[in-house]
Amino acid sequence: MADNQKQIVQWFPGHMAKTRRLIKESLSLVDGVTEIIDARIPYSSSNPELEELINNKPRIVLLNKCDLADKNTTNQWVDYYKKKGVCAIPVDCRTGKGLNNYIVAVKEVLKDVIKKNEDRGMPGKALRIMVVGIPNTGKSSFINRMAGAAKAKVADKAGVTRHNQWFPIGNGIELLDTPGVLWPKFDDVEVGENLAVTGAIKDDILDTAEISIMLLRKLVRLYPDMLCTRYKLGTPEDIEDLQMFELFELIGRKRGFLVRGGEIDPDRTASVILDEFREGIIGRITLDRTEAE
Repeated sequence: MADNQKQIVQWFPGHMAKTRRLIKESLSLVDGVTEIIDARIPYSSSNPELEELINNKPRIVLLNKCDLADKNTTNQWVDYYKKKGVCAIPVDCRTGKGLNNYIVAVKEVLKDVIKKNEDRGMPGKALRIMVVGIPNTGKSSFINRMAGAAKAKVADKAGVTRHNQWFPIGNGIELLDTPGVLWPKFDDVEVGENLAVTGAIKDDILDTAEISIMLLRKLVRLYPDMLCTRYKLGTPEDIEDLQMFELFELIGRKRGFLVRGGEIDPDRTASVILDEFREGIIGRITLDRTEAE
């Protein structure tokens, strides 16, 4: 665990440092900011520097991948943001679910900007929105959906969007795409783990078996019934005394991922656990809770 945690804490590609400067430089060009976060880890996937970076610009938060997240907990996060005066919308950018609410939200959040433009004799002036978010939260999928074509490069890998680009999306709105943002280090161990298990940190720099064991620890605590059902482990009481590596091995054996000598194949076992969590096969899961929960 120590080596993985050290790698998580230190992972900060050089192009990420440049992103903060680009955001600051581009703020004068936009009327508001849309932040894309992962509905499964709203706290962990929200950049802690963003509020300071965007200053007083109006902000909309999109809780993306909502179909993979616990619906009740997502609703609590919407309420959490509402109390902070921020509009939050649950969406699924790949299917388009919830995005019909986005244009309405922009017009509402930027109504003062619209009125100011009208008072200046520019009623049709485009509303410009900067889109930000850490890698793998779905910025490219959002822009593609809103722009009506595959305008931004999409991949289920951390850190694929590279350049500042403008995209008109109709209704007098233009989006400014920025590279993914990830903060310099993770002071909170839980945040680093959540980013690792959801794939926001590249799997190829971490030990996937250890990442999957991180995930199992969280699932035993938060969603034991879903875990037991998916991997035919009996009841939560049947696994409560197991060490996490024992649970990991049990799942490998249940799936028949054995190699010579009767040992489990750790790579195949880890891959299945992580993939089935990330694809929502285990169930709708949210790892971050609001303070109210």
